[in-house]
Amino acid sequence: MKELPLAEVYRLIEPGPVVLLTTRSKQGRANVMTMSWHMMAGIAPPTMACVVSSDDFSFFALRQTKQCVVAIPAIGLAEKVVKVGNCSGRDTDKFATAWLTPLPAERVSAPLIAECFANLECRVIDIRLVDKHNLFVLEVLKAWIDPAQPNPKTIHHVGNGAFVVDGEMVHFQSRIP
Repeated sequence: MKELPLAEVYRLIEPGPVVLLTTRSKQGRANVMTMSWHMMAGIAPPTMACVVSSDDFSFFALRQTKQCVVAIPAIGLAEKVVKVGNCSGRDTDKFATAWLTPLPAERVSAPLIAECFANLECRVIDIRLVDKHNLFVLEVLKAWIDPAQPNPKTIHHVGNGAFVVDGEMVHFQSRIP
């Protein structure tokens, strides 16, 4: 075994696909950010936890409105996802910059993203760890899937601008659906 620098541990425990988180401030301005620090926290109702840095423009709208959309892009959107992640919503309309199409959601004010294969409308249900860890717990209120994008391949960030793309799917017997 060889020692691994602690600053690289996050690259080993990658939580899931890179997603886009959309918000809409109370003033009506929509924003989108790239996010890879999230995880499922419950099945029924579906809940998830995500880390949104207080340095991110989206943090304030999420904390203020307690609503967002988690949009899941496939590999074809990778360059746009990186572009969104490399600029700030404070001085950029990220939807326009990345050529992403906002669509109205049904249960939240934040927009869906037309180009993503799935969109999850969420409300914040727990902020107890926001001040300490920037961790929001979300309940998924409505889920959308694009049937025109069967078998999408997601991207997974492994650090320093490197990504892994979903590969072959394998099945094993499971007692959990």
